[in-house]
Amino acid sequence: MTHPFLFTPCSWIGDGKIQLNMVDEELGFVTRWTVSDRDPTGKIECVQEIQVKGLSDVMHNEFSISNLTPNSFSIEMENPAIGKVMGTGLISPKVVGWEFRVPEIGFEGFEFYEKQEDGSYLMRAEYASSDQFRTLIRGKVWVQTAKETKEEEGREDNKEDKEEMP
Repeated sequence: MTHPFLFTPCSWIGDGKIQLNMVDEELGFVTRWTVSDRDPTGKIECVQEIQVKGLSDVMHNEFSISNLTPNSFSIEMENPAIGKVMGTGLISPKVVGWEFRVPEIGFEGFEFYEKQEDGSYLMRAEYASSDQFRTLIRGKVWVQTAKETKEEEGREDNKEDKEEMP
């Protein structure tokens, strides 16, 4: 597999900016992806956590990747805000990405992750809902190193009633 992101079991962390059409300023965020091993049917489960800087809540998205071929895959996303949606993924030598189009609930969007020379990925996503909300996300993800894991464990030991990600 050309892309370790999403297809190799490990943790990815990252950061970036979120822009909402209803808010003038860009909001910083941090993220963590936890990618599991393929199950016997070939399905890959992923959990994405996103924390917008300044907010205490962590958003959780669960992804399930199936029907994996060298150029495509099926992807299912589930979260509390929109429920469960199915999408289509694509794989090219430099990019892995997917899109969702669910007219029944007025939801559509895409995410693209472009592989960099150092193994990290630059990402861009855009989502829209029927009530005119648009979200633009730009950032970067990279494999979580042992040092970053240790630093995170240290923060876990010292946290006070506040959930924070790396």
